[in-house]
Amino acid sequence: MNKRIFKHARKFHKWLGYLLAIQILAWLLGGLVMSAIPLEKVHGKHLAARSINNPFNQADYPTSLDNIVLQVPQPTQITYSHFLTTPIITVNNSEGEHSFNGLTGRPFLPPSKTQIIANAHAHLLIEAKVNNAVILTTGPREVGYKQNIWQVTFDDTFSTTLYLSADNGNVITVRSTIWRIFDFFWMLHIMDYDEREDFNNPLLISFSACSVLFCITGFILLLQNFRLPRRKQTRT
Repeated sequence: MNKRIFKHARKFHKWLGYLLAIQILAWLLGGLVMSAIPLEKVHGKHLAARSINNPFNQADYPTSLDNIVLQVPQPTQITYSHFLTTPIITVNNSEGEHSFNGLTGRPFLPPSKTQIIANAHAHLLIEAKVNNAVILTTGPREVGYKQNIWQVTFDDTFSTTLYLSADNGNVITVRSTIWRIFDFFWMLHIMDYDEREDFNNPLLISFSACSVLFCITGFILLLQNFRLPRRKQTRT
């Protein structure tokens, strides 16, 4: 093979190595961390339950369903649930969820701070005390910037945090230090340092293309030292 090809390959390989070294390390380290942590741990299923079994049956919802449906234009779905000791009927339409007291048929009033903390404890699967409970107009990125929510943090080792709807007290999601570590390495892996959602961003595509060239030039350099074994000639 032409020696010029090896010369150019060596030069490209060296400069691509300088450019890609840190990012390749981040990809490998991120892949190791993300594959080592079970998704159940990331989602906090061992820390808190997003939903718990409904202790009520059909007879515990004595209110008129017809009267409730009349209060919601163009309903699409009706679900029976509960909040602490109150049976809840939720009616969905294009505008969102509308919760009603299953005993009185009246709109379900937003829970108080004390009720939110009690509901967070009811969903918790570990022994921990509440560090703080605050209502947020707009939540942080880890809850998708959802609006009008409660953030309840606990004092356990993993800083377990429950996010609950301020309208009906439903648990929206569970976050912890494990999730945040996973999220950090996911950010490094896909190179989206803002929203951490765009897997097709130009920066990732550019570095991936450079990595392919890095591998190709590496293979070319391997050929430089590759020699086919010569057959021994036998005398007759």
